[in-house]
Amino acid sequence: MNVWLQGARPRTLPAAVVPVLVGTAAAAGERGGGGLVWWRAGAALVVALAIQVATNYVNDYADGVRGTDDRRVGPVRLVASGLASASAVKKAALVAGLVACAFGLALAAAVGPEVVVIGALSLAAGYFYTGGPSPYGYLGLGELFVFTFFGVVATTGSAYVQLDDVQVLALGASVPVGCLATALLVVNNLRDIPTDAIAGKRTLAVRLGDGPTRALYLGLVVATFLALPILAIRRPLALIALAAIALAVKPMRAIASGATGSALIPVLGDTGRLQLGFGALLALGMALSA
Repeated sequence: MNVWLQGARPRTLPAAVVPVLVGTAAAAGERGGGGLVWWRAGAALVVALAIQVATNYVNDYADGVRGTDDRRVGPVRLVASGLASASAVKKAALVAGLVACAFGLALAAAVGPEVVVIGALSLAAGYFYTGGPSPYGYLGLGELFVFTFFGVVATTGSAYVQLDDVQVLALGASVPVGCLATALLVVNNLRDIPTDAIAGKRTLAVRLGDGPTRALYLGLVVATFLALPILAIRRPLALIALAAIALAVKPMRAIASGATGSALIPVLGDTGRLQLGFGALLALGMALSA
């Protein structure tokens, strides 16, 4: 795999794609008879992906220069492994951030200046996860920010750029989306508990410990599916996303059975597939019910 593609962490990208799909589907049929503005949906998708990639590169750079990734169990990191210099990874993060800014400004021109504020806050959240003097990812707040920005903000924001309004349905749909995005981070941090503890990275998983972190993962996945009947009140075919339970069995079983270390690496991929499958089904069901 190309090192820069590897550094972009493809397994995490469903966290950017799903909220745009679901938020756009929530907006379907809500434009007073008008259809979706597809270029806005496309631009929102590029912004979300670019912010996710920029965040991943910043994380690689910041953890690499701090030495946090020196004892790593998971997939290789560019700076820590020497595959790329810290300055090159920092520039890659900047390029991804500029791409997000360019497409975000196009949306702002069509929708309003509030889009700039949302985009700026999202970029800042991505940077300060591991960047800056007091990264919140080291303080156990990563899961809260992921739920907020890759769940609530990204989903409702994707609907907002279509409707110029905050939609209750999109807010509701952001809950399961945020749960699965958070579950992805929980798996990553569960795997890294031993090395993060040594490096002084006090993630929520380090603070909670192994058992409660596993319970958190399982609870997030269960909550994802429990949200569907509520969404079905407005969009009945949202219930087709229940089919994604088939994708949840394998990662939940691995977490419940006590898999550790490298055995959790496949769980990250399985959680990403669950997230993408659930999001695609939920978006389809919501769109068909519009």
